[in-house]
Amino acid sequence: MLMQKPPSRTDVLKSLDTVDDPDTVEGIPIFANEWIMTHEHHAAKTLGIGKAIAVLTSGGDAQGMNAAVRAVVRVGIYTGARVFFVHEGYQGLVDGGDNIREATWESVSMMLQLGGTVIGSARCKDFREREGRLRAAHNLVKRGITNLCVIGGDGSLTGADTFRSEWSDLLSDLQKSGKITAEEATKSSYLNIVGLVGSIDNDFCGTDMTIGTDSALHRIIEIVDAITTTAQSHQRTFVLEVMGRHCGYLALVTSLSCGADWVFIPECPPDDDWEEHLCRRLSETRNRGSRLNIIIVAEGAIDKNGKPITSEDIKNLVVKRLGYDTRVTVLGHVQRGGTPSAFDRILGSRMGVEAVMALLEGTPDTPACVVSLSGNQAVRLPLMECVQVTKDVTRAMDERRFDEALKLRGRSFMNNWEVYKLLAHVRPPKSKSGSHTVAVMNVGAPAAGMNAAVRSTVRIGLIQGNRMLVVHDGFEGLAKGQIEEAGWSYVGGWTGQGGSKLGTKRTLPKKSFEQISANITKFNIQGLVIIGGFEAYTGGLELMEGRKQYDELCIPFVVIPATVSNNVPGSDFSVGADTALNTICMTCDRIKQSAAGTKRRVFIIETMGGYCGYLATMAGLAAGADAAYIFEDPFTIRDLQVNVEHLVQKMKTTVKRGLVLRNEKCNENYTTDFIFNLYSEEGKGIFDSRKNVLGHMQQGGSPTPFDRNFATKMGAKAMNWMSGKIKESYRNGRIFANSPDSGCVLGMRKRALVFQPVTELKEQTDFEHRIPKEQWWLKLRPILKILAKYEIDLDTSEHAHLEHISRKRSGEANV
Repeated sequence: MLMQKPPSRTDVLKSLDTVDDPDTVEGIPIFANEWIMTHEHHAAKTLGIGKAIAVLTSGGDAQGMNAAVRAVVRVGIYTGARVFFVHEGYQGLVDGGDNIREATWESVSMMLQLGGTVIGSARCKDFREREGRLRAAHNLVKRGITNLCVIGGDGSLTGADTFRSEWSDLLSDLQKSGKITAEEATKSSYLNIVGLVGSIDNDFCGTDMTIGTDSALHRIIEIVDAITTTAQSHQRTFVLEVMGRHCGYLALVTSLSCGADWVFIPECPPDDDWEEHLCRRLSETRNRGSRLNIIIVAEGAIDKNGKPITSEDIKNLVVKRLGYDTRVTVLGHVQRGGTPSAFDRILGSRMGVEAVMALLEGTPDTPACVVSLSGNQAVRLPLMECVQVTKDVTRAMDERRFDEALKLRGRSFMNNWEVYKLLAHVRPPKSKSGSHTVAVMNVGAPAAGMNAAVRSTVRIGLIQGNRMLVVHDGFEGLAKGQIEEAGWSYVGGWTGQGGSKLGTKRTLPKKSFEQISANITKFNIQGLVIIGGFEAYTGGLELMEGRKQYDELCIPFVVIPATVSNNVPGSDFSVGADTALNTICMTCDRIKQSAAGTKRRVFIIETMGGYCGYLATMAGLAAGADAAYIFEDPFTIRDLQVNVEHLVQKMKTTVKRGLVLRNEKCNENYTTDFIFNLYSEEGKGIFDSRKNVLGHMQQGGSPTPFDRNFATKMGAKAMNWMSGKIKESYRNGRIFANSPDSGCVLGMRKRALVFQPVTELKEQTDFEHRIPKEQWWLKLRPILKILAKYEIDLDTSEHAHLEHISRKRSGEANV
C-alpha cells in the first residue's frame, strides 16, 4: 500500500487562516511550525521510498570521501531509498556491470577512518564523449537510478552537470535504438545531481573547506614539525613544496600554522625584487637568534610574468646569496594519504546527509547543486555558479589580474593572506614612543593553540607600535606582578607548541582586585587580551563588576575562547577543541581496530568537557560511535536498555564491535563504571565490555592546523579591535573604558567572527553547568544516531536552502 505523502511546508502555510499577530518563528506561526516539524520528521523517513541513489567518487582522491560515501548510503537507506555504489568513478558508470552494485548498511562499516576512497576513483576519457555518457545513462535507467551524488573536484562536477543537461536527449536516443522501453524512459524522465567537493587543494569557489583539505594540512604540518627539529639542530633553511597547482590555500595556511618566513602562492606573486626581500627577511630572522628558516612553496607558484618559481630556484638563490645550508622537501602524494582528520570525517558525514536530502527533494526544475559548509552551516549552491567563479579565478591569474583572483577566492582566503603579510612581511617599528601598553594572559585549563594566539597577539601588537606585556599564571600572576615585556623573538616558535607557555590557572580576579588594580597602574596596562576558557569569560564578567569600585579596571579587554570543552558563550568554536577532538578520534580508531580483531566487544570511552557534550558528540560522529551520552541530552535507564539491545542486535550482523562515548559529567548517577557494569552484565555471552578514561591526554599534544590557524587569526583580530578601542577610550591623557562594548568575547558565530559584550552574554549562559544555553552542535545528534542505525526522526525543518554564490560571498565567514 502506498503511503500518502505529507503536505509540503508551502501547502501548510497556504492552508492556514490568517491570525491576528500570532507568535512567530522566522515569520511562521509557532503552531504551524510544530505541525510542519511533525510532518517533516515523518517525511524524512519516507522521502526515498521508490527512489534510487547512486554515489561515486571521481578525480583525485581526498581523505574524508569515505565518510561522505558512508553517510550517503546510510541516510539514503534510512529514507527508504535504494543506494548503489559506482566503483571506479565515471569509468564504472560507463562500463556498468559489477561496477554498479547495491550498497547495504554493513558494506560501509569501518570506512570512516580510511583515507582515499574505498569505492575507487579514476580519470575517465569515455565519459567526456557523448557515446560514453549514453552508455552511462543506459546503465542508470536499467537500474531505476535517477539520483546521482558525485564526490569530486570541479572537473568531475562539471561533467555531472553536462550529463544532466543532456539527459532528455540521451533517453530519447536510447529509446529510439530500442535499448530502453518507453515506460523506462518515463520513469527516469529527469536526473537529479548533487555534488560534494572532494579536493585537498580547497580550490572550489563557494565552499569554505572542501573534503580532504584539513587532512592534507595535518600531513603537511606533521612533516613541517618533524623538519623543524632537524633544521634547528643544524641551522638549516628548508624549502617545502606543497600541492596546489592553481590554488595556494594549502601553502598559505601551512605558512600561518608553522610561522614560515615566506610563502609563494599562485594567486599573489611576489614583487619584482622578491629575491632581495626574501634574503633580507631570512638574514633578519637569523640575526634575531632563530636557528632555522622555513619557506613554503605551492607547486603552482609563479612570478608576476607568469614564470614558475620552483623550490630548486629558491634553494639555489639562498645558497648563492646567503650561503645557508638549504634543503628541499617535495611533499607530493603523502599529502593525499593517511587517515582523515576529525574535521573531514564530520564534514563528509554532514555533507553526505545534506546531499541525500537535496537529491530526494529535487524536482525537474531544481538546478544541480553543490552541498557546502559556510562557517558551521550547511548550504546549497548552484553547481555551475561555483564552477564559473572557480574558472574565473584561473582566467584572472592567466591574464595577470592577481588582485581580482585573490578577491574571487573569497574573504576567508583574503583574511589568511592579510594576516600572513602582517606577520611575515611587516617590520615592527624600532621606536615605541607614544605607544600603548597591552598585556596578554592565559586563564583556565591549558588548551592546544593558546601559544599560537599569544604569539599572534604579541607580534601584531608590536607591528602596531604597542608595548606588549605577557602575564604568567593568569589572574593570579596579574595580582602578584608576574609580568614581563615581550619582544618579537620572545614568542618565536610558539605556533606549534601545545599547552600554555605562559602558564595558566583557574583563579578568578575578584578576590585580588586591589593587587590587580595596583599592577595595572604600576605596569601602565591599557588593554588586556585574555585567552582561555569559561574562567576567562567569568573573569571578564568580574572585571566589569569591579569597574564600579576600581577605576584602574576601566580598560578595554577581549576574551579569546580557548578550551578543549568548547563551552564559552558567544562562540561556536574554541581554540583547542579541534586538537582534543582529533586525539579522541585517533584513540577510538585504535580501540575499534582492536575490537575488530577480537570480535563481539563493546568499548565505553569517557571524554572530557565538564557538562558540555561537544567532544563526546563530535567524536562520536567522527569515530562512528553507537551512542554518546551527554548532559544536554538527558537519558534514563530505559535509554541505556535500548542501547544495550541495539548492540545485541548489532552483534548478529557482520559488524561485531561497539563504541560508546560518555561525557564526564553527563549524569552523576550513571557513571562510567555504572555504564560499564551494566553493559558487562547485559552483554554476558553476547559481547565483552571494556572501558577507557582518556583524561588529560585530551589537553595535550601539538595543536592541529585548524587550531593554529584559528588562534593566529583570532589573535590578530583581537589586537586590531584593541587598538581601536584604546584610541576610542583615550580621554584627558588616560584610558577610561566603562561602556559594555569595552569588554568583549571574540567568537565565531555561524559565518563570521564577532565581538560581543560579556555582559550581554550573561543571559545566554547556564552558570551552574558552565555552558551556553543554546549550542549549535546539538542539532547534529540525530545524524549520529541515524548513522548508528537507530530508528529515530530526522528533523528536516532546518535543511539548507539554495543560495547564490554572489550573495553567499558577501556574507562569507570572516575567518
